[in-house]
This record gives sequence, structure tokens and C-alpha cells, in this order.
Amino acid sequence: MAEMQEWGPRTLTGKDITRIDAVEKVTGRARYTYDVNLPGLLIGRVLRSPHPHAKVVSVDLAAAANHPQVKAVLDFEKKTVRYAGEEVAAVAAETVEGAEEALKLIKVEYEILPFSVVEEQSMAPGAPEIHPQGNVVVPERRQRERGDLVAGFSEADAVVEQTYRTQVQTHNSLETHGATALWEGDQLTVYSSTQGVVGVRDQLAKYFKVPASQVRVLTEHLGGGFGSKFGPGVEGMCSARLSKAAGGLPVRLMMTRKEENLCVGNRPSAIMKLKVGATKDGKLTAFDSYTYGTGGIGGVGNIPLPYVFRDIPNLKSALHDVHTNAGGARAMRAPGHPQAAFAMDMALDELAYNLGIDPIEIRMANNCRNKETRDEQLRIGAKEIGWERRNKVPGVGDGPIKRGVGFGCGEWGGSGRKGTFAEVVINPDGSVDAKSATQDIGTGTRTLIAMIAAEELGLELDQVRAHLGDTNYPPGRASGGSTTAPSTAPAVKAAARKAKGQLFEKLAPEFRVPASELRTVNGRVVASNGESKSWTEATQSALGVQPIVVVSEFENGFSGVDVAGVHFAEVEVDTETGRIQPIKIVAVNDCGLVVNKLLAESQVNGGVIGGISYALLEDRVLDPHVGVMVNPGLEPYKIAGAMEMPEIVPIMMDMPERGVIGLGEPARIPTAGAIANAVYNAIGVPIRELPMTPDKVLAALSA
Repeated sequence: MAEMQEWGPRTLTGKDITRIDAVEKVTGRARYTYDVNLPGLLIGRVLRSPHPHAKVVSVDLAAAANHPQVKAVLDFEKKTVRYAGEEVAAVAAETVEGAEEALKLIKVEYEILPFSVVEEQSMAPGAPEIHPQGNVVVPERRQRERGDLVAGFSEADAVVEQTYRTQVQTHNSLETHGATALWEGDQLTVYSSTQGVVGVRDQLAKYFKVPASQVRVLTEHLGGGFGSKFGPGVEGMCSARLSKAAGGLPVRLMMTRKEENLCVGNRPSAIMKLKVGATKDGKLTAFDSYTYGTGGIGGVGNIPLPYVFRDIPNLKSALHDVHTNAGGARAMRAPGHPQAAFAMDMALDELAYNLGIDPIEIRMANNCRNKETRDEQLRIGAKEIGWERRNKVPGVGDGPIKRGVGFGCGEWGGSGRKGTFAEVVINPDGSVDAKSATQDIGTGTRTLIAMIAAEELGLELDQVRAHLGDTNYPPGRASGGSTTAPSTAPAVKAAARKAKGQLFEKLAPEFRVPASELRTVNGRVVASNGESKSWTEATQSALGVQPIVVVSEFENGFSGVDVAGVHFAEVEVDTETGRIQPIKIVAVNDCGLVVNKLLAESQVNGGVIGGISYALLEDRVLDPHVGVMVNPGLEPYKIAGAMEMPEIVPIMMDMPERGVIGLGEPARIPTAGAIANAVYNAIGVPIRELPMTPDKVLAALSA
């Protein structure tokens, strides 16, 4: 890793700074993809398979094409559909009603095939073939083994052997997936709900066989992505194809809420069979895991077990991808980590109670990345939650309402990456523009760009205009993997520093000192000889009519890697109804240098809320008899709301010496395990399956 550079004076970073687009958002002026209205706009709609598995014998578009409002039709030319919701055909019409009428006119003949939407059914001999490589795929890179398991378990003073299960979680971005596309000659413009305008541009250019310079992609504001909106997706490609077929008329194709649940990605399930052994001091001696799961036709991805801990001497870990007839997985805020953290944290608590030691001790007894930081987080969180109040023996206490306390751990990389560029423009009137083709997916990147540029230039925040979400700007990274802030901040800082240097070179003769003896303080340019000018006076005298324009790439030394997080939870469980109510969540996280404390805490709050929803409510339910999702909407697919919210206490560890590190993923990981362990501490019975709904609580208590 590159040696860290000195960040410099922190006049803005580390403080609570309100989002610069806050007023736009709360007043409704912020423009999202759905808000883009262009002359002649057509509405796109997709016809989707009602069957989980079928051959497409024929598609007849004639009647739909003859509808008076229809301007374009599209056959996806599918030979086989592998899940209910897979696209078959599409139309573009003048109105929503016209498009939906046209879909009903499309005639499709299917030959229905056997299907499976349950992991164990797909794994069984004789199961319907879902994937060309087989329903169960065993990636070699996800199989690990070292040491001697038999010897390791024989050395253990306690062994836990249990199965932990997590559900499939759909993305359900509040702004559904979609795009508005229009062709003007051979130029394609796409307004896309995406986390990566550059990637969408490049994929569209490749598909349509045109230079990337002939494709422009814009995302002014984005209503949630979480990992599912990196590429153009079927919706983006389809809108552009329909626009071309309609003679260049713009086509808006936004997913419905039902489609959002069926076909734009999910967090896969995980069935994790763990056997873990430890000595009486909590040191892990052996770990054995057999894991499988599914996101649907896309498999499970990676479930990184054993989670967090390093140097377990005797270890075996096997992960299997299972394919089922359901919509495929996509990256979702810390892919694979919440599943692994939930299982590992539960197993460790069960092991600690079997050994008769504090669950904190078993974490501190074993090695992990950032161990010093992690141990400090454990101490901070334990003090804030009141760890000494927990039930020393799980489930003790009288009455039907039980309280318990637990915690979970998380980790992530979150480093910056090369290939991220930023442009800083110092205008003669003193205004500054900072630009990068990255996105603000709700994390506050627009504010971060303005803050970094203003701080480096010695200006107030309102003197800098931030621009992003447009491929006409210098290429930035897609917003994902917790790499946005640590990639963008160094690029903006470098561009601002170089632009300031050019301004100082122009001003040096005027101040009669070398450029190296000029600096900016509180909006003034100050020389070592005591002379000074306001920033505006300085830019007017130095620049005339020609602005300074600097483009710079990400620089090493301002971005670190590897962050940790520990979340403590206090819950209340009604043993008569099975209802779990979180009371308080203490979330201790580090992200290196805290750029904006308010936004960092907001990220942690959002991660905790997502973790609560995952732990207690969210679940994609597929009917095993007909192979369709039975709850594809925000009413039947329950997401945590105000009634489920506890007190959330975000605690940020500001560590500027480590540089900027991402925070989006690590803040999402530990919450489910913390709640599960708090429930175990409350009722004395572990609930090893998510979501922890009342029926599962009552079943565990009765068993």
C-alpha cells in the first residue's frame, strides 16, 4: 500500500455539513430519471413470462404493432424463459394505457417445462435442468482447506455444530430501475437510473456498435441503487432499441414495483452449515463450513466464511452455487457479507455461552483485520449499550416480555481506485466548478466533491459548484463497493491543488513573492510578505477572461483500506406473540478520515435500518407449486418503517491518518447478527433463520 500523504488543514472535512442538494430534494425540484419529459415521449412496457420455466414456441406482435398508439415493438427472441418475469417482448406507445393495451395483444405460445424454486429441490437427483453447467456449481476458488480438522476439534473444549439460514432479499430501490433514451441521428442520449454512467455508456456503445463519444448518459439524481444499477440492464437496452425502432422518438421505460421485485436482482440466500470449536479461553481451533444458496438463475456469489477471523489453524470451507427458476442475483450492499456475519456471530455467541465466557472475549481472543481498531470498537460499543446489563445466562428473567443485548461484527475493504478523474475550473469571477462522471446514489457525493474542492482552495462551500452524473465530465468510478468517496476525494483534491498552483503562478509577480509563498486562508490569497487580496479580486486580476481548467486522476496516499464495524443491539421480545422490537442500536464504525460527519452518520443509520429490515422482515416468497413470487410489492413485501425503528446511536471513529475509506458496505453488515444475538440473550433460544418473524420465535420457544 502507498505511503499516506498529509491531508492538510481540515477547515470543512470532519464537520457536520448539510447536503448541498437538500433543498432540491425536499422541495421536489431534484430531477430523477422518471422526471425527464422530452417532446414526443413514448412509454415503454415489457411483456414478461408468467411461467417459471418454458420454451417460447412463438411470439406474434402483429396485433400490438397495429395498435394506433404503438410506435415500436420488440421481440427479445427468447428460446427459453427460466423464471416468471423474464422478458419476452416489448412495446413503445404514446401513453401508458396504450402500451398496456398493446401488451395484451401480443400472442405468445409457451411449452411449459418442469421447474424448481427451492434450493434443496434443485440439488436433488433428477431435478429439472436450470443451468447449462448443472444446477449446482462448485467454484474451485471458493473451496479452502488447511490443517487437520479432526485434531483441531479434539483440542476444543466446546464445539458448536448448527445450520444458519438467510433468505433472498430483493433490492426494492424506491426509484425503480429504468431509463429514457432518444436517438438523434447517430447520437444516443440516455437518462438512466444508474450507479455508473460511464459503464452504461460503454456497454450501450458496444451493443449498438458506435463510438463511445456518440453516447451520452446522464444521471442527475438517483433514488437508490445498492449494487443493482451498474449496467444499462434490460430496461436501458430496451428503451434505446425501442427509440431506434420508433425513428428516434424518446422512450421512457421504468420498471413497475412488481418488476422491481422479479427481475432486477437480489441478495441471494445462504444455508450455512457450520462446525466451530474453541478452547476455554475462546481461541478457535477448528472451523468447518458447508454453504449453499441461490439468487435464482444467477447462483449465490460469494459467502466469505469463516467471516472476520484469520489464522484458524484447522479449516475447511466449501461454497456451492445453486440455480433455481427465479430472477438472478446482483450485487447488494456488501454482497455475501451480511449472510456470513449473521452465521458467524451467532455461532460464536453460542460457543461463548457453551464455554461460559463473555462473547466479547471470544472475539478479542482471535485475530482479524484491524484488530486494534475492532477491539476498541468492542469496548466503545459495550460501554454505550450498557453491556454489563445483559443476561449473563440467556433467557433468565420473569414475565412474557424479555430483554436482551447482543452484538455483531463486520469488515470491508473500501479503498480508492485509479481510473477516477476530476476537473476543477477556477473562473475569472471567483466561482469554482468541480466535475466528475461519478454518481451520488444518496450518500452525498455531490456534497463531498464541493467540500474537498472548497477546503483545498481555502474557500467557503457555497463558492464551489459540484457537477456529476454526466459522461461529458471526466470519467469517474461507478458508485459501489464503498469505493466512491475514497476514489473521488483524492482526484478532486489533486485537481483543486493543481488549479490553485496555476493561479498562484499567475499571481506571484503581482504579490512580488514566489508562488510557493502564497496560500489561501478564509477566502483570501495571502502572501508571505503580508500582502493579501480577496479570492475574487485575485482571480479577476490574474485570469482576465480565461479560466483555469485542470483535470487530474486519483492520487495514491489520500485513501486507505480495510474498515471495521461493531453493532450492539438491545431488543425486547414478547414471548406470547413472538414479536421482536429493537430498542437501541449502537453502531461503532471507522472509515478512516471522516469527510462529512453528518453524512457518515447518515450512512451508518441507513445501514442499520437496512440490517433491521433484513433481520426481521424482508423475504422473497416463491410459491413452490407454481414458481412465482407471491409478494412482489411494498405492501406484501414488508420493509422496516417507523414502527420498527429503535434509537440508533452512530459512533464514528475519525482516523485521518488512514485517509478516506468507504463506509456504505461496512455499516450494513453487523446489524442482523447483533439483533439475532440479542434475541438469543433475551429468550435463551437462538433463532438461526432470517427473517426472525414471530412464527419462528414461537416455534423455537415451543421446541
